Amino acid sequence: MLLARTDTGGEIEFLLVHPGGPFWAKKDAGAWSIPKGEYGEFDDPEACARREFREELGVECPVRDLIELGEIVQSGGKHVLAWCGVGSIDTTSIESNTFEMEWPPKSGRLQRFPEVDRAGYFDLTTAAAKIIPGQRPFLERALVALRSAGQLL
Repeated sequence: MLLARTDTGGEIEFLLVHPGGPFWAKKDAGAWSIPKGEYGEFDDPEACARREFREELGVECPVRDLIELGEIVQSGGKHVLAWCGVGSIDTTSIESNTFEMEWPPKSGRLQRFPEVDRAGYFDLTTAAAKIIPGQRPFLERALVALRSAGQLL
């Protein structure tokens, strides 16, 4: 789910999340993502997107009526279907769900890590540099969709 907002200077910003865990700890450019998750064949994709937003950020999506952005296929073959809307959340107090993994590798020690370790709003240029390359088309699609819907100037 791709949230957009307008900052105090009138510039459009996009909400992105940074994956938690040791593999992503020192990665920034090309590592951020839209809040998203998997859904099953019989699941409502939008309802699953809202659930994943809540699980990854600890708050409900602030947008009632979302606009579908279509699907992209990331380089690893993962299909991502996304929605967008205009809204804002407090990114300083996110509370992500966690996952467990053996860390360090082959140590026999299980550790818990947040699925998302931070979130932020970024202008288009910065968001395009930070987002996973396969998800970049969602930024432009969101701009077009939200402007067409009269939600952004």
